[in-house]
Amino acid sequence: MHGREECEAVVTENGEIGGRPGGVDGRLRAVVRLAQEMAAAHTPQESMGAAAEAARRALDGGFAAISVWERDRGRLRVLVNVGELMAGEERLPEDESYPVHDFPEIAEFVHEHWVAGGEPHAWVETAEGVGTGAGSAPPGGSWGRVAALRRRGRGSCVVAPIVLHGRAWGELYVARSAGCPVFDRDDADFATVLASVTAAGLAQTERLEEARRLAFTDPLTGLGNRRAVDIRLDEALEAYHADGTVVSLVVCDLNGLKRVNDTLGHAVGDRLLERFGSLLSICGAMLPGALVARLGGDEFCLLGVGPPADEVVRVADELCRRAAELELGEGVACGIASTGDPIGPVPSARRLFRLADAAQYRAKAARSQKPVVAGRDGGAEDAVIRLADTSSAHPPERRRFRGRR
Repeated sequence: MHGREECEAVVTENGEIGGRPGGVDGRLRAVVRLAQEMAAAHTPQESMGAAAEAARRALDGGFAAISVWERDRGRLRVLVNVGELMAGEERLPEDESYPVHDFPEIAEFVHEHWVAGGEPHAWVETAEGVGTGAGSAPPGGSWGRVAALRRRGRGSCVVAPIVLHGRAWGELYVARSAGCPVFDRDDADFATVLASVTAAGLAQTERLEEARRLAFTDPLTGLGNRRAVDIRLDEALEAYHADGTVVSLVVCDLNGLKRVNDTLGHAVGDRLLERFGSLLSICGAMLPGALVARLGGDEFCLLGVGPPADEVVRVADELCRRAAELELGEGVACGIASTGDPIGPVPSARRLFRLADAAQYRAKAARSQKPVVAGRDGGAEDAVIRLADTSSAHPPERRRFRGRR
């Protein structure tokens, strides 16, 4: 808990009071700092943590949290806790949530207030159950919050709705320990501003995350794209070179797509691609942490990091079996290259791709109903390895390597 010295307001030379910004200039600096720290974060989780910590300092709180309102589950789920954490509180909780009926103001009071033409505003709750703050607080306060304050030895809290895209997204919550000054109307007004800045930061984070998602996602199937595979494969091979982690690459070529496009139209061909993508996703889920992706056209891949080569082969075999049962298309040709098999040195992602590609080429040429695995037919003299090695002087583009078909 806060000691007495932590609750006393001490004005410093730069206008800050008790470690928090004092006056209009100080609070303006706090707002700017919050926005800057959210913008500097690299992940949504870091952004939430930065916002909560900046708000805690700005309001001289001992504790702060940001929660999201999950309408479909009827609960407030805590994303981050900062400051003094009490029993049962973790900085990044896996599943700390509360039924929204314990905090009806987020779903009822706030909504009714907006309908009446008001603006979102923060309010104050105390361990005595007295609501204050900017504008009307929930009548009688929220018994859930009052109980939580008492249970955790906190004297007051300020609750500010976070509004995103015109809807209540969640809340910013800042609390002070028992014995510290209770939040007042000015604090509630300031918390409203901080929540608004947090919402703006959230919106920016959403846009960046969507841009990242689109950059690494195939728009038709929703699977990863070649860029996602390249990055993940480079990381996986670093682990392989460091500690021998098994890295397996399955390259798939969907048979019969051209015939479907030519006879039934590209819309039907797209449906075939989507259906196979779903099938690949289902099979990929059998390998923990696997990445499934569409490389382009009728080419797909599955990247396994960690599972033994035999397990990857088993999953690929299941994929071939299920693909052969699709109503459209003519099955799939799969080639596998794994560091868990005798395939020789794998200095780069390009080498593993060449081996998997060569294996897939052999599977397609032989119309094999099962995957072809590099290195399992003669070790260094394996036909797949010879094919990959004799093509090493060719340009790295996969279609150039594989030739026309």
